[in-house]
Amino acid sequence: MSAYPRRIVCLTEETTETLYRLGAGDLVVGVSGYTARPPEARQKPKVSAFINARFDKIAALEPDLILAFSDLQADIAAELIRRGYNVVTFNQRSVAEILQMIRMLGGLIGKQPEAEALASELERGLDVIRESSRRFARRPRVYFEEWDDPLISGICWVDELVEIAGGDTLFPALRSASLARDRIVQPDAVRDAAPEVIVASWCGKKVRPARIAERPGWADVPAVRDGHIYEIKSTYILQPGPASLTEGVKQIHDILSRVAKPH
Repeated sequence: MSAYPRRIVCLTEETTETLYRLGAGDLVVGVSGYTARPPEARQKPKVSAFINARFDKIAALEPDLILAFSDLQADIAAELIRRGYNVVTFNQRSVAEILQMIRMLGGLIGKQPEAEALASELERGLDVIRESSRRFARRPRVYFEEWDDPLISGICWVDELVEIAGGDTLFPALRSASLARDRIVQPDAVRDAAPEVIVASWCGKKVRPARIAERPGWADVPAVRDGHIYEIKSTYILQPGPASLTEGVKQIHDILSRVAKPH
């Protein structure tokens, strides 16, 4: 028996991307159907969506480790455990926890030095974005919308990345709520907060800026009035892994730089 896992199934895309970034893509034998990064990972057998999985496909791959994410995959994880598999379920909800997940995953596969190096690289990248945002003339008010019906504000790591990128979020008191239902906001609350920028990312659904602009009473919201409504694909910002700490935060920073002109 190998000292470390050799056949890993990833039920969400952030662990897949992390393994590839650690030089361990060859260990991945099955992935989520939502996997987009890196592109070559999409060639691996797809065994799950987000809240369901094909247990027969997983069994055929003979994994010695299965990686899951959050309470939303708790039922899948429980069934896999009952079937005798080793399952590790991460639950990272903040930037610090994403970095911790990377370091923990490195330890699981015997690549702790590589994981430390990757986490440090990502931290340095965030510092570069943070320093760049200090050159903004001001910090725009940002409403990040995770879903449109009902309106759901950004989860913790997204709110943190908005702040690193140079913006001030509208509902910081809600960010620590891990469940989406606990981050529901009323349209009037968003309107009254007068965001200067609206960034939307609806997982599995294309953002329609015109629909946002047409919401009753929103015509005078600065972001609507000035045409600052943007979409970031969910794979870049709602994936609690390397993608959000690189491409996701960069896209937010680029958007805010159009509103808050650098000195």
